[in-house]
Amino acid sequence: MSKYRIVFVRHGESVWTSENLFCGWVDIGLTDKGREEAKHAGEALNSERLKFDVAYTSVLTRANDSLEIILKEIEQPELPVTQAWELNERHYGALTGHNKIEMAVKYGKEQVQIWRRSFDVLPPPMGKDHKYYCHIVNNPKLKSIRDKIPQTESLKTTMLRVIPFWNSAIVPNIKSGKRVLIVCHGTSLRGIVKHIDRMSDEAVMNLNLPTGIPFIFEFDADFNPVVSMRFLSDEETVMKAMSKVASIGDVEK
Repeated sequence: MSKYRIVFVRHGESVWTSENLFCGWVDIGLTDKGREEAKHAGEALNSERLKFDVAYTSVLTRANDSLEIILKEIEQPELPVTQAWELNERHYGALTGHNKIEMAVKYGKEQVQIWRRSFDVLPPPMGKDHKYYCHIVNNPKLKSIRDKIPQTESLKTTMLRVIPFWNSAIVPNIKSGKRVLIVCHGTSLRGIVKHIDRMSDEAVMNLNLPTGIPFIFEFDADFNPVVSMRFLSDEETVMKAMSKVASIGDVEK
């Protein structure tokens, strides 16, 4: 039987996602579609009559704005929120700000997909001469961790910050009986799902989490998952959204 539950949402579409650019730690906002996706996420939570005691998100605008829209929709705008850099999206290194199709033409589609979806292959690091280096290191939201900002990350290295935070900050709240909502990013969420479901390094390559569709995990008394990734949407919508996330676009165009 289920004893604990947690709800996850990947933030709505960002401006750079709509332009097919690698985003990572660059602080980009939502598109109108992204705001609408966040609103739909809130509506889905309402359909399940879900309420929360605490929420977690990253320090990046696209996740915070998505959470704010969701909380307004579920009529909990004053919910306590913890912003944690540990839940940031992965750092895409030198790929940051570049178009995915252009990178596929330059490096090959297979290589770009390895950088995007493999467990432990790092993209090329971001140097100080990179167009967005100063944008990231001078972001006031990151001032307290400036010496910890990575030059590049894989899913593996992203998990080295996400999972300790999950274990030390989030799990104790769940086990204490609090109703927890997490709104953050594709890679940080993939890391948590991999950890919870004990997914292999190979299996996680095929995990693509759609934007703006809440999903639920339920756990037994020993904190073993008894319900994994129950999406609050119909299967066809989820599969189409997952397919879109997996694609880098048509490199032949």
